[in-house]
Amino acid sequence: MLDTITPIPVRTTDRVAEIAWFDDLCGGDTEFLGQLDPERRSSFEHCRDILLTAEKYGFKNILLPTSYIVGQDPVAFASAVAKLTSDISLLVAIRTGEVHPPMLARAISTLDHLLEGRLTINIINSDLPGLKEDGAIRYQRCSETIEILKQGWTQDRVEHDGPFYGKLSLASDPVKPYQQNGGPLLYFGGIADGAKEVCANHCDVFLMWPENEESLYATMQDVSARAEKYGRTIDFGLRVHVVVRETEEEARAYTRHLMSKFDAQQAEALKHRAQDSKSLGVLRQDALRQQADEDGFVEPMLWTGIGRARSGAGAALVGTPGQIIAKLNRYMDMGIRSFILSGYPLIEECAYFGRLVLPHLPNVRLGDVQGRRPVTTPATPLTFGALAYQ
Repeated sequence: MLDTITPIPVRTTDRVAEIAWFDDLCGGDTEFLGQLDPERRSSFEHCRDILLTAEKYGFKNILLPTSYIVGQDPVAFASAVAKLTSDISLLVAIRTGEVHPPMLARAISTLDHLLEGRLTINIINSDLPGLKEDGAIRYQRCSETIEILKQGWTQDRVEHDGPFYGKLSLASDPVKPYQQNGGPLLYFGGIADGAKEVCANHCDVFLMWPENEESLYATMQDVSARAEKYGRTIDFGLRVHVVVRETEEEARAYTRHLMSKFDAQQAEALKHRAQDSKSLGVLRQDALRQQADEDGFVEPMLWTGIGRARSGAGAALVGTPGQIIAKLNRYMDMGIRSFILSGYPLIEECAYFGRLVLPHLPNVRLGDVQGRRPVTTPATPLTFGALAYQ
């Protein structure tokens, strides 16, 4: 752990954080790691109930992930659930390349209006399902997609000329978002140099997976310096699991409960259902686990057992409410301004965290802090703005 903490330059200078939960759109919600749970399958009803539980306890955002796996499509699910919500934002994962960017921008505009500005976007840059693509091609496609989106959100016309999508010249009226001052915030993650460059140049929040404090801090320094090259500052986010109980003994006992039906071969098969199971980020999570003690801890509260059974973020913060609050405050001292949390099962652990920890955190919506969500209804072509004949 870091002996001293010098804050990284970030866009959100106030010492606050957006506390978000995670929804089960890609399956895997369970009481026992490495086991599929038919009672918690990724149906619309189950995913809706997770989301509404998070809203009930005061989470400001919730990640709707994407993968070619049994579950819910994030854009379709967000559209269906939008009008069931009143306060929580939706962090909708979108893999660039799946939809032609102007039409993607139109879908985002629809969602943003349905949510009245409570939309954020998690840009995904992975291979398209069934393909193995060159990284340079993926990063070019991703960059051009973001450039087209941002032009549509901030300019009268989309005027694009790039090697991937070629020449585009379109009026931007069909894609104007509800949010102002730049449109929905863009969250982006990845440890490859190309991913860091895309985020530094184009996005608003750089998402990380759990590591020891020294590694997280080094990554933040790197990405912050890259953003500075473009004359920008960005925020940082951490996607991590949590196990919180009244006592440390209870919290650690629950990690053993999670592993009590663990089958290594079955868990490996579940893990590799995900498209990112061989990504640099997941391999780095696997390497982190090799540094753990016999109970799976690499720091006093950072347990790596989760990564034995799932792809993506592979570790959990484990402890009492006071310990979890102190650890999250250390992360905020480093400059982290967004936490995307989860625990198994998702509804029950959301309630634990919502009761025991969330009321004691400076919880904000980053879109509000950064002036993206208007206080009153804005003039757009879908509200009361002027309609054009051409």
